[in-house]
Amino acid sequence: MKVSDFNYKLPENLIAQHPYDKRDEARLMVLNRKEKTIEHKIFRDIINYLKPGDCLVINNTKVIPARLYGKKETGANVEFLLLKNIEGDIWECIVRPGNKLKPGTKVIFGEGILKAEILEVLDDGNRKIKFEYNGIFNEILDQIGLMPLPPYITEATKEDNKKYQTVYAKYDGSAAAPTAGLHFTEDLLQKIRNKGVEIASVTLHVGIGTFRPVKVEDVENHQMHSEHYYIKKEEADKINKAKANGNRIIAVGTTSCRVLESASDENGMVKEIEDDTNIFIYPGYKFKCIDSLITNFHLPESTLIMLVSSLATKDFIMEAYNEAIKKNYKFFSFGDAMFII
Repeated sequence: MKVSDFNYKLPENLIAQHPYDKRDEARLMVLNRKEKTIEHKIFRDIINYLKPGDCLVINNTKVIPARLYGKKETGANVEFLLLKNIEGDIWECIVRPGNKLKPGTKVIFGEGILKAEILEVLDDGNRKIKFEYNGIFNEILDQIGLMPLPPYITEATKEDNKKYQTVYAKYDGSAAAPTAGLHFTEDLLQKIRNKGVEIASVTLHVGIGTFRPVKVEDVENHQMHSEHYYIKKEEADKINKAKANGNRIIAVGTTSCRVLESASDENGMVKEIEDDTNIFIYPGYKFKCIDSLITNFHLPESTLIMLVSSLATKDFIMEAYNEAIKKNYKFFSFGDAMFII
């Protein structure tokens, strides 16, 4: 299976640069796998496709302002992007310019309220960094950090930055938003609950590897980045109850999907767990837990388009993407949505 099998031509003007003024007014493409039909709706119409007893599984991670601009002791400008907390005040980061930031180099951010030292160069070129500060780390990030919008969003405003967060974001730790969830409003979620749909939460801290291209020719040779996740007992109980009753498990986003498929046994049941996952889902994968998926439109040749192709088949996904292009859907993080049922 070749990575090029998952390529498509996207006009640049279809890459969404700004979020919708009202989150649930994004467009929604509904793919019925059994009937092989494609419908065109508005996102808030999704409630009409949900049934009492369904379990909607959301990822309640919170994006941190993970992009930091600082200076070396020599005065040279540097940029850090926080990827993953290793332990305590030690983080894995992408740094620029990489060739200038060797172990032992010290960096100052925000007039000295945050300091850092390069500890180690990791195998992939990222750095292990130790931070020093007085106070609470996340509060300092709120003062001096910037939201790490994806590289294809080049026109964002401050207001757009604020909307790069789900309404149910709770636990700090992501370098990117679980973007399928950006379409939900508090009002829509309440209407979904009122219909008798269970909403369960999992947490997966999204790494910037989400945006990294697949650089191998054969899909099977790609190595996924690792991301930290956990499921609490009461949330696992909600998911298992729905599964046991024969109701649908609907993942909101590829991150929730990856958590559920990583944590489930052969019968699709999950348990309370905290772990790291590097699960790679591509065509041929047999789903154990999820039945349906709410997602956005993904980059060509990305692991995410491979994941949705494994659920809906590559041919059906490519047909849907070509249809979306013809009908001027908006793509990627701030773009429109797809519901695979």
